[in-house]
Amino acid sequence: MHSEVLILDTVNVGENRQRTTAPQNVADQPTIDHIVLETPTDEQSDPFSLASRVVSPERITDLRRRNQSISNKRVAAFYQEQNDEIRRLLSPIDGSPSSDEDEHEPSSKISKHFRLQLAIQGSFVANVFLSGLQLYAAISSGSMSLFATMADSLFDPLSNLILNLAHQTSVKWDVDKYPSGKARMETIGNVVYSFLMGTVSIVLIVESVRTITQHSGEELFEFNIPAVVSVGVAFGVKFLLFLYCFSLRSDSQVRMLWEDHRNDLFVNAFGIMTSMAGGKLKWWIDPVGAIVISVVILALWTRTAYEQLQQLAGVSASPEFIRFVTYKAMTFDPLIQKIDTCRAYYSGPKIIVEVDIVMDPSTPLWKTHDVGEALQMALEKLDNVERAYVHVDHETDHKPEHKSS
Repeated sequence: MHSEVLILDTVNVGENRQRTTAPQNVADQPTIDHIVLETPTDEQSDPFSLASRVVSPERITDLRRRNQSISNKRVAAFYQEQNDEIRRLLSPIDGSPSSDEDEHEPSSKISKHFRLQLAIQGSFVANVFLSGLQLYAAISSGSMSLFATMADSLFDPLSNLILNLAHQTSVKWDVDKYPSGKARMETIGNVVYSFLMGTVSIVLIVESVRTITQHSGEELFEFNIPAVVSVGVAFGVKFLLFLYCFSLRSDSQVRMLWEDHRNDLFVNAFGIMTSMAGGKLKWWIDPVGAIVISVVILALWTRTAYEQLQQLAGVSASPEFIRFVTYKAMTFDPLIQKIDTCRAYYSGPKIIVEVDIVMDPSTPLWKTHDVGEALQMALEKLDNVERAYVHVDHETDHKPEHKSS
């Protein structure tokens, strides 16, 4: 299917799904009210009149409240998703609210870089401090649950070093040796980090099972209040780091730290509970708690490793992103007649975009070059795009240009 058809499908999908999904009673159907968007909606920026398809928030709210039925809520959710999709399609390709943002782009980048470095370096310093704190808690209490939290915390600084090394390697490279850059080094570092955490989890499971099998009698573990307080302090610090990294999780490296802080919140909270229960209720609760913690960590990081490996393997970008790129390419310049092909796939943490546009055969070479290059540069302004390739053709009735197509 040519992407021209995809464009038309995108434009008409709201109308088609309205007929199939909306309630059959005409009185139940929301009126399509045009509302003012934050982006321009003239003929050039909105050639398919997508803005006219936007359903007003009042109508959506009214539909949700009417009868409180599941079908009405589903239709309201569909219209809300359609509104969000239209706003994405009509937003500037660089994601800025106005053209004036380009003037502030350098300071914006510096500010973002500072916040990213604060998240990375702050996490490293905090992890070094917390690893010592939790090492004391584990040794002083002898609790397997606290040993699980300690082992997880102790490997965090090492993991931070791996991520820092991967990041530094990805931003500095020999252009002759690595012509397309070394951004994939970040993903490789993330995979190594994931496997490291998985290995630690397996070791903890083995040690906890050994503790259960070798323990005799019903003697409780000694309850150590300073150890529990130490882990509680670690929980509080991790919670603050979790909140800070949450706002920056679009960056692949900070996202890994955010996931680590999220996991540590569960580890520390659950470790405190099972350690206290092992000292007050039943002795076996403590090693069983360590096993549960380790299994959860193993599952989380196995999933993370799988996702990162998929990106290295070149998994496709989301359908929403491909629709966005297709629409932007189709409406980029009046000389672009059709979109023959639009592909977007991961190559590490960022996306490679391939767009084949169709122009009139009589268009001068210099003009086709300028339009194609301008589209390429526009697509590469997107934060999650590593590189864009634009191919200009004069017809669509041909075999795929590449063997792997």
